[in-house]
Amino acid sequence: MRLLKQLRSFVIGICFSLCSLGVTQEAQQTIKDALARGDAAVAAIIAVPNGQRTFENTLGAFDDMDVRLDNDTSLILFMQYVSTDANERDASRAAEEMVTNWYIEMGKREDLYKAIKAYADTKPNLEGEEKRMLEFTMRDYRRAGMDLAASDREKLKEIEKELSKLGIEFDQKIAEDNTRVPLLISELKGVPKDTIDRQERAADVILYKLDAPSYGALMDYCQVPLTREKAWVSYRRRGGTENIRTLERLIKLRAQAANMLGYDSTVDYEIETRMAKTDENVAKFYKDLQPIVRKKALLDFEEFQNEKRKHIRNSKAEFKQWDYSFYKTRLLKNKYSVDSEKVAEYFPMERVVNGLFSITSTLYGIDYRDVTSKAKDLGLPIWHADVKLYEVWDKEKNELLGRLYTDLYPRENKYNHAACWGLRPRKVNKDGSVQTPLAALVCNFTKPTADKPSLLPHDEVETFFHEFGHGLHQILTNTRLGRFSGTKVARDFVEAPSQMMENWVWSPEVLKTFAKQYKTGEPLPDKMLEGMKKARTLGSGLETEGQFYLGLMDQAYHTAPGGDVDSTQVGNDVYGKVLLYKPVPMTYFQASFGHLVGYEGAYYGYLWSLVYAQDMFQRFEELGLLSPKAGQYYREKILGRGGAMDEMDMLEDYLGRKPNMKAFLRHLGLEEK
Repeated sequence: MRLLKQLRSFVIGICFSLCSLGVTQEAQQTIKDALARGDAAVAAIIAVPNGQRTFENTLGAFDDMDVRLDNDTSLILFMQYVSTDANERDASRAAEEMVTNWYIEMGKREDLYKAIKAYADTKPNLEGEEKRMLEFTMRDYRRAGMDLAASDREKLKEIEKELSKLGIEFDQKIAEDNTRVPLLISELKGVPKDTIDRQERAADVILYKLDAPSYGALMDYCQVPLTREKAWVSYRRRGGTENIRTLERLIKLRAQAANMLGYDSTVDYEIETRMAKTDENVAKFYKDLQPIVRKKALLDFEEFQNEKRKHIRNSKAEFKQWDYSFYKTRLLKNKYSVDSEKVAEYFPMERVVNGLFSITSTLYGIDYRDVTSKAKDLGLPIWHADVKLYEVWDKEKNELLGRLYTDLYPRENKYNHAACWGLRPRKVNKDGSVQTPLAALVCNFTKPTADKPSLLPHDEVETFFHEFGHGLHQILTNTRLGRFSGTKVARDFVEAPSQMMENWVWSPEVLKTFAKQYKTGEPLPDKMLEGMKKARTLGSGLETEGQFYLGLMDQAYHTAPGGDVDSTQVGNDVYGKVLLYKPVPMTYFQASFGHLVGYEGAYYGYLWSLVYAQDMFQRFEELGLLSPKAGQYYREKILGRGGAMDEMDMLEDYLGRKPNMKAFLRHLGLEEK
């Protein structure tokens, strides 16, 4: 999915009104028919006489074709991440390969390139999205190898097809990883009973799962160090050695493709279209930040190690990686009076959803309507009983803005992280009608039990707000062309709106509006709220260095000469240089690090965009986190514009100045040099 979106120049929209997707033969025919329509649309663009070319019959028609093909195919492709039917998931992956290969072939067609270049050569007087569309299209053709000899283009095409296939296989191994840690009940001392009850058993042995809620609960609460170590190591062996081989093949082929196109490395190729522009800028970003963050990380390490030594009454005990979450939980409780289990009781899922809706309704002037029961009439599928479908309406105009799926709980073979999929772009059609966006939040939050609703730990609430930020970026877009709808922005900006949204879960003003004890309805106590706020930067140095590790590991992989890399050795080398912990033998986290397909060479973007997120948030701090004035301004200046404007120009227009790091460093509990 992620590689496919890159090949489509970040065309992220997907939706199709097919409700019987379980029939794989029907899905395959649907794909074939859609690709035939795509071929016909391309042929029509090529057939226009060069002297009669306009934006509408050339680039506008290209955007029409792209959106139509997305609408006709991509929900089938999406099913590999959420379907409970193995045959349907396999059909989805096969369909993705078919569609990706079609896009690869289309992107190398000389006749289509000549048609679009003929229009570009007329030097049309374009503005706004149309001007940007022409610039991006010609740039993308250069990056697709249209300046290469025909024989080299053929080689590049085969490499891209192989990259697509390997990317699908890499994702599949992660999604279908079924690692279980066999444990006795005595080894799970401290883990909440509700979590243990959700696990499978074989006689007296508990087969402990590593889905996000289960793994998180064990690492937070298990009082047995060896159990935490077992779980930590097992978690970092997911994906298996086969995925290491797949990843290393991906890295080598990416380097080969980049070199053929005249780039020194995959990083050079990927960063060209990002805000950072060059790998030197990324290197400087890390170089400037690391010494500042290291000071906080050392203080964090000392604080956590002292807590461990005090707890186990051993003045020489070493603080290990698998101790982090457990001692953070203890420090929250002992130092800040924040009992994480108690806090979760104030965040039942229903209240969190209603809180999110209420907050964003106030800020952005929108309403939500549950239309799950009407999905069939809308031509939209509901693929599992957990899934909900909502419509988002503009209150003032009484206008439908888009639709949003939520699929919030873990299950076997489902995408096992948290993400927002754009499932249809906004598009203004020739007749003036508007195709509204569709998005889906796919998450893995704590499930309800027989006697309790879903009670979310605070970090899951934060994750929910993050993904909802992506969802709003998709839904509240106001662009005309599908090419720039919603989150189709530079990858090192796309996480800014979502990361900014996390700030709301740390505000007493906001939390008091929806955080209520699930039995009594009592609001979150002031003492607990104050403790949570004070503890926000607890461990921020160590956690930020964890982001350095992931970003610098990605950079190291994708700058290796020729792409020749021992990914485990390089990962360990970066680990030892960047973190205060020592590498752990026989672990290979990269095998399950899904961002290495889709964010390759660009994982730095999470921290990079966090700088912008915190800078943008200052306006809400000044005007109020529930200020409609601040919300409408942000909706107009950032969310509404999608990718239709240069991201730095958009930021400066919103801020009224150039962005800076001050708010970002305060967010981490740090100060500038």
